[in-house]
Amino acid sequence: MGRKKAWLSWSSGKDSAWSLEIVRSQEEYKVEALLTTVNAEFQRVAMHAVRVSLLRAQAESAGIPLLTVPIPYPCPNEAYEKAMGLAISRARAEGVTHMIFGDLFLEDIRRYREERLADTGITPVFPLWGLDTRQLAQEMVEGGLRALLTCVDPSKLGASFAGRCFDAELLADLPAGVDPCGENGEFHTFAFQGPMFRSPIEVVPGVVVERDGFIFADVLPKQAS
Repeated sequence: MGRKKAWLSWSSGKDSAWSLEIVRSQEEYKVEALLTTVNAEFQRVAMHAVRVSLLRAQAESAGIPLLTVPIPYPCPNEAYEKAMGLAISRARAEGVTHMIFGDLFLEDIRRYREERLADTGITPVFPLWGLDTRQLAQEMVEGGLRALLTCVDPSKLGASFAGRCFDAELLADLPAGVDPCGENGEFHTFAFQGPMFRSPIEVVPGVVVERDGFIFADVLPKQAS
């Protein structure tokens, strides 16, 4: 029996990148595409605020086609669900049977995904679910994954962490009570290096700004800096 056809929900961050590495190593699923919601007005990954050009560079280095789902800004939930519904319909038409997510332990997020996929013929898969996030973060770093912190919630983590590299030094510096993987929304990342990529995406941190109550650090292609 061949591997099951799957799409992977790709945020551009470390958790989705590590999910790709895990499912590739298990060889149960064949990831046919990376699926990402993109802010249509700014041409950046929703919430992570990563440029679409760098998103494409990730997909190219991972060797997997990229499918973007444009959403408006601001984006009412109805608009989001309509856009994702169209994407799921396309997945079914292409014979996809599974959708992979990088969620770790937030029950309400998992339940929402399961409810949205119910009766679609597509089964959600959570390869990182329930893992100890401190141990997982260490495994990511030891496994060669590197990422830049692109978004920080200053109510949960100091603004100075924006733009820093997700590495052993960062893990050591995180305050007590902050999830090492940022699963409670403390931070979001852009993965630029790791075993899931054929070669690193050459980037540098850019300007840091405050917007909508969050601290965003831009990520720039190295040659454009």
